[in-house]
Amino acid sequence: MPPKILSSEKRFSGRVFGVRIDRIRLADGRETALEIVEHAGSVAIVPLAEDGGIWFVRQYRHAAGRDLLELPAGTLNPGEAPVACAGRELREEIGMRAQRLTALGGFFLAPGYATEYMHVFLGEGLAADPLPADADEELFPEKLSHAKVRELLETGAFEDGKTVAALAIALQRFSNNKK
Repeated sequence: MPPKILSSEKRFSGRVFGVRIDRIRLADGRETALEIVEHAGSVAIVPLAEDGGIWFVRQYRHAAGRDLLELPAGTLNPGEAPVACAGRELREEIGMRAQRLTALGGFFLAPGYATEYMHVFLGEGLAADPLPADADEELFPEKLSHAKVRELLETGAFEDGKTVAALAIALQRFSNNKK
C-alpha cells in the first residue's frame, strides 16, 4: 500500500529540476519527510554506426569534476515526446540525424529521491544533420567499436550510470537478435 501524502511543499524551482518536500504517513502509521527532485524526464540514445560502432560524447561534468564518456542524452522539453527529444539530442550532441529511432525501454535514474525517468532509444541510419549544441555544453563526439564498448562496459570503465544502463539494455537486444 502506498503511503498517504499529508503535504507537499515546493522549495526550489530551477531550469532543469525542482525540489519539493513531501510529508507522508507510512502504512505502519509513522510519519516522515521526503526530499524529492522533480524532473521532466529524459532520453538516452545508443547511436549505432553502419560499421557497428557506437557514438558517444566526451564532456566535462562539473559535479563529477572531470570529463566523462557518455551516450548522447538530454532532458525532455515541456510537452515534448521522448522520440522527438531523442532526435533533437542526437543532432545537438553528435551532429547526426537517425533514420530510425527504436524505443528499447527505460528506467528511473534515482527513484529514492528523484522523479526522472529516462527513455532509451536505438538510433540507426545515421547521417550528418547538426543542430547547435546547448550553450552550457562543450561536447566531443567519439565513435568506439562494438568490441571496445563491450570491453569498457565489462571492465567498469564507464562512470556514467545512464550510459551503463542504456548499453546493458541495447547490448542485450543485440545479443537476442543474433540468436
